[in-house]
Amino acid sequence: MSFFEVWSSLDWDDIKLSIYGKQARDVERALARPKRDLQDFMALISPAAEPYLEQMAQQAWRLTRQRFGNTVGFYIPLYLSNLCANDCTYCGFSMSNRLKRRTLTEAEIERECLAIKAMGFDTVLLVTGEHEGKVGLDYFKRMLPIIKRHFSYVMMEVQPLSREEYAELREYGLDSVMVYQETYQHLTYDQHHIRGKKKDFRWRLETPDRLGKAGIDKIGLGALFGLEDWRADSFYVAAHLRYLQKHYWQTRYSVSFPRLRPCAGGLEPKSVMSDRQLVQLICAYRLFDQELELSLSTRESEQFRDKVIPLGITSISAGSKTQPGGYADATVELEQFEIDDDRAPAEVARAVAAAGLQPVWKDWDNSYSASR
Repeated sequence: MSFFEVWSSLDWDDIKLSIYGKQARDVERALARPKRDLQDFMALISPAAEPYLEQMAQQAWRLTRQRFGNTVGFYIPLYLSNLCANDCTYCGFSMSNRLKRRTLTEAEIERECLAIKAMGFDTVLLVTGEHEGKVGLDYFKRMLPIIKRHFSYVMMEVQPLSREEYAELREYGLDSVMVYQETYQHLTYDQHHIRGKKKDFRWRLETPDRLGKAGIDKIGLGALFGLEDWRADSFYVAAHLRYLQKHYWQTRYSVSFPRLRPCAGGLEPKSVMSDRQLVQLICAYRLFDQELELSLSTRESEQFRDKVIPLGITSISAGSKTQPGGYADATVELEQFEIDDDRAPAEVARAVAAAGLQPVWKDWDNSYSASR
């Protein structure tokens, strides 16, 4: 069994109707309960919950401080390649976009790592386009030992791999994998994934199952808000989370909140999520699961991030460059998408500290051997 069977048992239109049909009494019942189920989560993300945002925010803040203290983890994306064999409507790396392609060599990765370390980071997220032929398992096996010499915790956001490949990369120092479904609405998914292996909805949907079976320490979930109704997609993410927690209970989990950003190709969002609605969703996830790690990237503005981080966010990116070689050799034409918060990491850290929180650059040690 995989989450595909669970997904197949759910009906998108029924889920959406249930969410939009929630009433004030459903929200009040969810807020009063010490533990919330998926029905409660529906109520908390519904339009009926909007007048209760202040109460939700207060509870979210309290639960976050109880579980995570006054800490906020810092990480940074390291783009290794913008080669891609997929054609997706929302991504600057899509194969149909005419841009200069680049894949970092060992020496270039070393320079990127040194530039990132100079900013203080000890957690890094490796990002590539999806190109199995030139940026696949063999490439990752060559590059991971170089990167792992510099960073205590290494995350990855690349094309979905097999269970065996994930298990092998774990031996090379891989700690965490982020894999976003983009949207759980199959027809909409098909519309935005035109060519390439990413068209295989089920292969991508079952990736977290393969990660759990491979023993990866942390799995990141999420949807790209703007492709479909954000409330329905968020419910599916929550249902996916509950399934994974039941079957792979030794694994940690995180959820991210990417909103569609300008990129080459210029897709207009089908569904616009306001700042207030994103705050509602962040609070709803915290009330749904106080153990869940919540991440917010530099896609969002500095003003928004500074205000919302204390409510429930446990990790943030800072100083991000979304192109290969962006830290040691900045080139703007290779970007995957535009970032919004372009402050230096030290400036972001000062803003976090001013909110009474402690920036954490390193919170992980392991027994990985650097002798590879």
